[in-house]
Amino acid sequence: MKQCEPTGMPRWVPYIWLAYLTFFLWQPIAGPTSRGQWLATGVALVVFLFFYFSFFRARRPWNLVCLAGIAALGIVYAPSNGGAANFFIYTASMAPFAVETEWSAAIVIAAVVVAAALEAWLLHLANGFLFPATFLSTFIGAANIYFAQRNRHIERLREAQAEISHLAKVAERERIARDLHDVLGHTLSLITLKSELAGKLIERDPAQAKAEIADVERTARQALADVRLAIGGYRSKGLAEEIRQARATLDTAGVQSEFRSAPMVLPATEESVLSLVLREAVTNVVRHAQARHCRVQLERVNGHCRLEIEDDGRGGLAMEGNGLRGMRERIEALGGKLERDTTRGTRLTIELPIEDSARA
Repeated sequence: MKQCEPTGMPRWVPYIWLAYLTFFLWQPIAGPTSRGQWLATGVALVVFLFFYFSFFRARRPWNLVCLAGIAALGIVYAPSNGGAANFFIYTASMAPFAVETEWSAAIVIAAVVVAAALEAWLLHLANGFLFPATFLSTFIGAANIYFAQRNRHIERLREAQAEISHLAKVAERERIARDLHDVLGHTLSLITLKSELAGKLIERDPAQAKAEIADVERTARQALADVRLAIGGYRSKGLAEEIRQARATLDTAGVQSEFRSAPMVLPATEESVLSLVLREAVTNVVRHAQARHCRVQLERVNGHCRLEIEDDGRGGLAMEGNGLRGMRERIEALGGKLERDTTRGTRLTIELPIEDSARA
């Protein structure tokens, strides 16, 4: 990206504009000029360059002070040097970059032109001063109103793009955090359960303990694959596979399970979200509920897919954890809703609209 001044223009542009100083220097160079006149010209140049470059680095109100200083140079030097009209041109051409609106710029330019015309009339200055100080100031200043506003629009677009990029990164980090929580929370719970079971069986049933350890290895390898896929955002294997995994997890934890699933075809996004929600809910049942029975029901109701997970455990806290908050965010993003009842055990009811999306 090009480096820009507070005015919004590239840093090399102000140096090009210095070429207009040729007209201010023309009279001292072309005609007989005393030392005093050269000294006065040198002072004007030094003061002008100070105000000029300060303008491109200053912000309001100091940039307006710089403009006033340049205009004052034009008023002071106009009687002795017709090239001082350049100072009025500089002021008018820089004004659009110092104010925010077109009307403000037009008012400043009009004030500069009126000041130049009034001075020319009062002091009877030659047309060599009047024409550039009024006509060129108006023409160049009006053209720069367009360029100044364009620069501001470009700057706003850059800021908007930077904000969008930042929000996209934040959303992606949140998505990865939710996915990793869903994947690792479920899988590590299953590994813990199977490891505990293998530890209990290792003396009385070594063969079964060996089978459980092999299953732990398989689950760990699958977890690694799931983590890789979760980062890419393509983890879900389908709701049917997730139901099978949920049944195996509950059976391993010693929780009696009942699954009722009506056959239906779901859009890929909705199926992925329901799979993640089922995984998180079953993980919570195994980890926290201390339940003996869990019922999972999937059905179509009035154009909605309804998933209900209910257990007879100890219920939950009123405050939502990260997992439940992630569930709710996923569901509400698809226009669905999640209801949670913890009066007797825990019952989660998820509804997603599917008819319109299924047709699409």
